[in-house]
Amino acid sequence: MAAAVESAGCRKASCFVEVGRREIGSSSPRASSRRISGSEHIVLRMTQYGKLRGHDGCVNTVSFNPSGDLLVSGSDDTNIILWDWLAKTKKLVYPSGHHENVFHARVMPFTDDSTIVTVAADGQVRMGQVAEGGRVTNKLLGEHDAPVHKMAIEPGSPYVFYSCGEDGLVHHFDLRSDSATKLFTCYSLLNDRRRVRLYSIAIDPQNPYYFSVGGSDEYVRLYDMRSFRLDHSRNINQPVDTFCPKHLINGGKVHITSIAYSYAREILVSYSDELIYLFQNNKGLGPNPVSAQPELVDMLDQPQAYSGHRNFRTIKGVSFFGPKDEYVVSGSDCGNVFLWRKKGGELMRIMNGDKSVVNCIEPHPHFPFIASSGIDKTIKLWTPAARKLMSLPKNAKQIIDSNERGREVYASRGEVTLSPDVIMHVLRLHRRQPELHMENEPGAADFASDDGEAFYIGFGDAERNQRENSDPRECNVT
Repeated sequence: MAAAVESAGCRKASCFVEVGRREIGSSSPRASSRRISGSEHIVLRMTQYGKLRGHDGCVNTVSFNPSGDLLVSGSDDTNIILWDWLAKTKKLVYPSGHHENVFHARVMPFTDDSTIVTVAADGQVRMGQVAEGGRVTNKLLGEHDAPVHKMAIEPGSPYVFYSCGEDGLVHHFDLRSDSATKLFTCYSLLNDRRRVRLYSIAIDPQNPYYFSVGGSDEYVRLYDMRSFRLDHSRNINQPVDTFCPKHLINGGKVHITSIAYSYAREILVSYSDELIYLFQNNKGLGPNPVSAQPELVDMLDQPQAYSGHRNFRTIKGVSFFGPKDEYVVSGSDCGNVFLWRKKGGELMRIMNGDKSVVNCIEPHPHFPFIASSGIDKTIKLWTPAARKLMSLPKNAKQIIDSNERGREVYASRGEVTLSPDVIMHVLRLHRRQPELHMENEPGAADFASDDGEAFYIGFGDAERNQRENSDPRECNVT
C-alpha cells in the first residue's frame, strides 16, 4: 500500500497538469473531468462528506438520478426519500405503498425526476408519480410471489425496465402498457423442477438486448431479449451463455447477490461468502455448463478476483467506480467499504461505512462521489475531500483475516440453514464486538466540506444507544 500512496503522490502532478489544460482550453471539460476522476490520487483522498438522516429503518437502497443532483433512498420503514444530497437535505418524502421493506428504488431517465419505480419484500413492483407541489400518486405495476430485490432499467429508456424475484420470475415492464409481461422462470441447471431464487439483474450497457441474472446458485445466466415473444406463447429457460469461476462449478454451496456491467461489457459478480469476480463477456461456459466438456472448462482463464471483504449476512451490492470503471467497490459484513483496483485486484481502501454491515454502494454517475448504506438508518456520502492521501488502516490485515476466518469456519461446517431468529442474534453479537475498523481513521482536520462541518466516522454515545435499542429485525437480512 505504501507503494500505492507513493505512486499516487507522483500522479498528483498529473491531476494539476490536467487542471491547467482545462484552464487554457486545451482539454474539454468532459475529458478533464473524466481524467481527474479516474486518478488514483482522487481515490486515496476519498473520505466521508456527511450523513443523511431521515429513515426510521435500515436503508436498503440508494441510487442517484441520471443527472446526479438527487439521491433516492428506500428503507424498511417503506418510505421513499428524495435528497438534495449535496446540501444534505430532504426534498421529498412519500410512502411507497409497499407493505414490507423496500429493497430497490430508481428514478426513470428522461422523466424530469417525476417517475420512481420501487420493489420490495412484499413482491410488489410499484411506480410513484411526482406531480407539481410534491403530490405523489402510487400505482401497482405488477407482482411477484416472493420478495423482489432488484430492477434493471433499459439504458436511456423512460419506459422499460425489468424485475427479478425470489420466485425465480423475470418480469418485463413497459410503462406505456397497462400490465407487466412474465418473461420466464429461472430453474436450476441440475434440477429443472427447482426454481432459482433471483437476487440480481443487470443489462448490458452496450447492447440492451442482453441482460444477466443471478441468484441462489453459482451461475450467472446471460439472456437475449430477442429470443422471447412478449405474447406469453412460450417460457424459455435457456440462457445464451453462463459464467462461473471454475472452482465453484457444481459446488452448490454459494449464491450470487449482485451483478454489475462495466462499459466495456465486463460482468462483475459478488458471491455470498465467497469472493467478487470479473468475467469477460465473451469467455463464458456456454448455455449449458453442466454438460460442458472438462477440457473446454480447463481452457478458460480464471476471472480476476477481489478479496478481503465478507458477503454473508445480507444481500450485498457490488459496483464499478471511476469514469472508465477503473475500480471495484463493495460493502462488507465488517461494516467497511472496500475499494480495489480493477486491473490486478489490489486493495486500495478500507473505509468505515456502518456500525454493522454495509450493503449498498452507489457511485455518482458523473463525478468521483459515492453513497453507501446498510443496517444503519443513515446514508453515508463519500467525496475526495481528505487533506492528505489515505492509506489502508493499520489494522487492515486484522480486518481481512477476521473476514477470512469467518468464511473458513462457515465453509468447514458445510451447508447450514439458519433461522431468522438465529441470524438476528448473530447480528446483535456482531454489534458488540470490538470495533477493529475504527483504528487509524483520520481526524477532523482531514475532512473538508463546503460548509466547514467536520464529520467523524465514529459514532457518538447518543447514536450508539439509539442503534442498540433499535429492532434489527427491520433489516434486509437473508
